[in-house]
Amino acid sequence: MAALALATIYPLLFTGNVAMKTRHDYVLDRFSPAPSPNLDNVAAAWTNAGMGRYVVNSLAVVTCAVVVLLLIGSMAGFALSHLRFRASRVLFLGCLAALFVPFQVIMVPLARIMADARLLDTYTGLILAYVAQFLPFTIFLMTSYYTTIPREIVDAARIDGNTPYGVYRRVMLPMGRPALLSVGILNALFCWNDVLIALLMMPSAEHRTLMVGVTSLRGQYADNIPVFASGVLIAALPLLVLYVFFQRQIADGVTAGSTKG
Repeated sequence: MAALALATIYPLLFTGNVAMKTRHDYVLDRFSPAPSPNLDNVAAAWTNAGMGRYVVNSLAVVTCAVVVLLLIGSMAGFALSHLRFRASRVLFLGCLAALFVPFQVIMVPLARIMADARLLDTYTGLILAYVAQFLPFTIFLMTSYYTTIPREIVDAARIDGNTPYGVYRRVMLPMGRPALLSVGILNALFCWNDVLIALLMMPSAEHRTLMVGVTSLRGQYADNIPVFASGVLIAALPLLVLYVFFQRQIADGVTAGSTKG
């Protein structure tokens, strides 16, 4: 475990060390500690390379996508776990089947549909693409979690006069907060780290998300590795902070619904 932790932490430390070096210091020695650490490369990546704009783009897209995913996923999870209607089992199996479809299989039809709908190179189109891609995963986890809630609670709420929507709003949403937090964090990580969908949906430079912007830095600053390392560091730090504060919720999201009781 110590070796695995070292293999995980060292690349981050190496990237941070390179980002603190000047280009001259990096050429002289790549692996030694920075002789005079400074944040000039980080400032250059933030302003000159447009990383600040990319961060804002990613935050807006990821926030909207996660909110829509949690809203639709929690509603569908409640319906599939506690409401009995025709073809409910088929719909749930369809969501499971969608988990096994790689994005590369549907990327060309998706791009054509988005182009025909004039949603290509728009934030709305990217948000809808994220929702379509990660909704089956969200529905699966929310359905698995809501299945662990006893039906007697739902029946008691219905006897008290609640409609299905009332049961969802007054009972399921409060009881599902742990799963919603876990699934929300996982979806935020998926959307934040995505490159392929964002690169397909956002061809213009001003609409790029952060990870697409980082990949573009590799060619733009091929002769200035410290600036490129600064861009990588900017992209990695929000995820690192998120993991430090919510590591238990991330682990719970992976195992949500795997046990009963």
